[in-house]
Amino acid sequence: MNTAPVAIIGAGFTGLSIAYRLVQAGVPVTVLEAEPDIGGLAAAFPVGGQTLDRFYHHWFTNDREVMTLIEELGLSDKVTVNPTNTGIYYAHQFFRLSTPLDLLCFKPLGLLARLRLGLLALRARRVRDWHSLESLTAHEWLRALGGEDVYRVVWQPLLQGKFGPYADEVSAVWFWNKLKLRGGSRGKAGEERLAYFEGGFVALAEALARHIVAAGGRIVRNARVTGVRPDGNQWQLETTAGQFRAHEVAATVALPLIADMIDTWAPADYLAGLRRIRYLGNVCMVLELDRSLSDTYWLNVNDPSFPFVGIIEHTNFARPETYGGRHIVYLSKYLPVTDTLFGLDADSFLAYALPYIQTMFPAFRREWVVAHHLWRARWSQPVVERFYSRLIPPTQGPRQGFHVCSMAQIYPEDRGTNYALREGRRLAEAIIACRRTTSHSASFASEVP
Repeated sequence: MNTAPVAIIGAGFTGLSIAYRLVQAGVPVTVLEAEPDIGGLAAAFPVGGQTLDRFYHHWFTNDREVMTLIEELGLSDKVTVNPTNTGIYYAHQFFRLSTPLDLLCFKPLGLLARLRLGLLALRARRVRDWHSLESLTAHEWLRALGGEDVYRVVWQPLLQGKFGPYADEVSAVWFWNKLKLRGGSRGKAGEERLAYFEGGFVALAEALARHIVAAGGRIVRNARVTGVRPDGNQWQLETTAGQFRAHEVAATVALPLIADMIDTWAPADYLAGLRRIRYLGNVCMVLELDRSLSDTYWLNVNDPSFPFVGIIEHTNFARPETYGGRHIVYLSKYLPVTDTLFGLDADSFLAYALPYIQTMFPAFRREWVVAHHLWRARWSQPVVERFYSRLIPPTQGPRQGFHVCSMAQIYPEDRGTNYALREGRRLAEAIIACRRTTSHSASFASEVP
């Protein structure tokens, strides 16, 4: 049986961050990953001789946790920062919304509403205490700040596209953070600037993994954890790769999955709390095209008749030459996993999507599609509702030595690589501090006559 001081469940960025910080401090770890690939939602696949993220990713320039880690690893030369452009598809027309000038030219809104839209972002970023927003839903807050027209044209379609049946329940805190974050990633002229990592986000995950292994840690793939139970002063983990033991456990996967692992011994009210937070899934189709679809990187689809919340043309951010000359387009949809679309295969999903793409881009032809790929994520987006802070379980689990550190606990920020790394680092630091205190106490006790 394999034994380690700390076992970490999940090799996404949170789990890898915990492992990296622990091995830096000389604490051996075993990371147990259910899939053959590491990275979680940052997993990738090959396109044109390069790895490409299954789900679209970028970093903001103010994502300091990510940038600090990249500097530590000596990989700053792998980061590119580029200005990007954002657009809106509304009423069968395309509009740019990348700069303050674009905003003033946004004709679907009257002049007064355009001014209110611009002021809304400024007013949102001035909010210092997010607790004051917890009692409000996003639609209540956005209506109050920008008025009904701004909400109906700009914000309501985005909320519905992202959260579907839960759109009216989403907390104002969630939307406030989005506005604050994007506002902090702009250049001097007001243009949005975003960062990307050569080889995709998985390349950073793999760099972390190499450092963990080089420092004596283990990463076991295809090791799905099916149960965790206390055994004396240790923990026993049952996995598809055999049994493991550890003195401490850090679980970083979705909260309902953690509940299933510990439901033989954890209190019923604790398990109910883990299962209380709702999640949306995501289906993401990646198209390899022989030509560009548009000149926009991030196109928000503000038309409720269209099924996609966004169309992201990655190669309007990264160069097509990176992917063998292919133009890469992501079609993203958040949805309950009970939705029929979640279960479609790649060919069926493409057939479903084609009429919508052709409506938006009349010149588009099926022949442009060189290859297509479909990826699914069951636990993609927690539904951040009012008073969400009351639903978040503490990092310390229901028993000493069992820790919970998942993306659903990132708040008031939303899920993302930057915050996954931050939360992983914080938990690792807490474990290290506790081990030092325990070691010191034991040493002191041994010296007492």
